[in-house]
Amino acid sequence: MVLASLTNCKRNYSKFMLPSLFLSKITAKLKGMKQHILTTLIFLISFGQSQIVYKVPIHDTIDLGLPPFIERSIEMAEEDNAKAIIFDIDTFGGRLDAATQIKDAILSAKIPTIAFINRRAISAGALISLSCEKIFMTSGATIGAATAVDMSGKKGSEKVISYMREEMASTAESRNRNVDIAKGMVDEELSFTHLIINGDSIEVKDLEGRKEGKLITLTTELALKYNISDGVQETLEELLIALELEDAELKNTNENWSEAFVRFLTNPVVASLLTTFGFLGILFELQSPGWGIPGSVGLACLALSLGASYIAKLATMTDMLIILAGVGLLMVEIIIIPGFGIAGIGGIALILWGLYELLLPDIPVGAEFEAMAIWGLTIGIIGGIIGLVLLVKLMTKTVFWQKLTSPDVEKAEEGYSTSVGWENLVHAEGVSQTDLRPAGWVIIDNKRIFVVSEGDFIEKDSKIKVLSVDGNRVVVRKLNLEE
Repeated sequence: MVLASLTNCKRNYSKFMLPSLFLSKITAKLKGMKQHILTTLIFLISFGQSQIVYKVPIHDTIDLGLPPFIERSIEMAEEDNAKAIIFDIDTFGGRLDAATQIKDAILSAKIPTIAFINRRAISAGALISLSCEKIFMTSGATIGAATAVDMSGKKGSEKVISYMREEMASTAESRNRNVDIAKGMVDEELSFTHLIINGDSIEVKDLEGRKEGKLITLTTELALKYNISDGVQETLEELLIALELEDAELKNTNENWSEAFVRFLTNPVVASLLTTFGFLGILFELQSPGWGIPGSVGLACLALSLGASYIAKLATMTDMLIILAGVGLLMVEIIIIPGFGIAGIGGIALILWGLYELLLPDIPVGAEFEAMAIWGLTIGIIGGIIGLVLLVKLMTKTVFWQKLTSPDVEKAEEGYSTSVGWENLVHAEGVSQTDLRPAGWVIIDNKRIFVVSEGDFIEKDSKIKVLSVDGNRVVVRKLNLEE
């Protein structure tokens, strides 16, 4: 009996276990299929993601408005995990301090950087090109001639040349390019007969710049021969094919409105006009009491000039503080201290000093550059004064200015009058409605009129008599009891 019961239980247990084992196997298979499906989807998604390449133009003059645009482009490319960023270069150069900022940004980039020299990379453009990991050139392109010059086009001092020479050398060295060629692009006093290229000593005969007194400028063929360039490509499409990125999504970056506005404001002509008009506006404000249009225009011009210069890193915080201190002293002179004294003179001196510092780049400069900065400031102020005088003369002749200032005299012969029609009140009598101290209200012929006494105090409800009327000024006196 017991044995039969155990046998039945075993059969029932076996019936229960078989479906459970079957279900567990199905569940395990489903989990395996799920993992396989997820892996496949992830692979397909990653495979389907397109590669991204950024193209950044560096054209025309390199000024201090360009570095913020380059820095923003590099940040965008890094955020998009771009495979590379290509700098399309075609420039004769520009400001050395701007090129140095761009070089630093490129050397700090976390993605591959490629210089595509589309015709020329001269002077500051050569420094920017050497900072990239790869350099490709079109046929007929050139790179070099990077000696530093001042604002008049003359060669810089030894201090400036030494700085630029070592900047080029260190940049070339960081990218495993020939240091001697990089130095020869800056300093014509260097000379050599052999170069070490890829570990081999090569005698140089086809470089004009190898001789003392000649700067090095490389054509496409020479740049390729001496390991400055990594290849020759005629178009951007050919370059992408050479980089095995022909299927990549190409994103072009352009200056936004704020960057273009800063570049416009930092243009040497515009910047000098803004600073000149700002300085003159504050000077003219000192000649008039209170605060008016010249001071407001002057502050606006200075704010635009200093703001753009600070964004472009042309002005340091020290320069800003010097100019703001000068403006503060002038404000004290205008608002608090009457006349023109030490505060005004000190303010003008500080502003001139600050404007002079704005003209000096953030790199070592020689005495000749400092002299040029002084001449530039002087010429700018004189030119601004002349321009402002001519502008005022032209404006005063316009119809708009005549309507704004109303210079015409309203003559009585032409029918103009300041009278309010109270001349007939002379010798009229009335009663004071208020105390006259000496002014107050009176009632004359049932009219409420504002009057003044001869200087005496007249009580309320006193009898008065009108002595004279001049425009809207009515003079009265108190009547005696006998009258």
